[in-house]
Amino acid sequence: MFSHVMLGTNDMDASKAFYDATLGAIGVTQSFQDPKGRWFWRTQEGSLFAVTNPIDGQPATCANGSTVGFACTSTEAVDAWHAAGVATGGTAIEDAPGIRDMGMKLYLAYLRDPAGNKICAMHLLKDA
Repeated sequence: MFSHVMLGTNDMDASKAFYDATLGAIGVTQSFQDPKGRWFWRTQEGSLFAVTNPIDGQPATCANGSTVGFACTSTEAVDAWHAAGVATGGTAIEDAPGIRDMGMKLYLAYLRDPAGNKICAMHLLKDA
């Protein structure tokens, strides 16, 4: 559904290290930097995730009430994503990684990235 998601940051080095670790934990390892200094990660399906310093020159701020979710292929991948994020400057938020029943069973983990953005890893459980 989405072509790309881009989040603002005030510390590109911290964000690059954090997303290399968290996205690498779920199999997204291809990254590149564009001429404007933004970092992009590409999935095998062609979707893009990126971090950038705001192009208007103002400080980056996180969006209250917003969450970016990353699809994972297993509960183990969600746990690896969460552990990699905490190890590289992320902050664990909400409940510990685990099953949530939202009319469907989801295995979820939530973090704040080094810039304060709320992100999530999710695996849809079949017949759980």
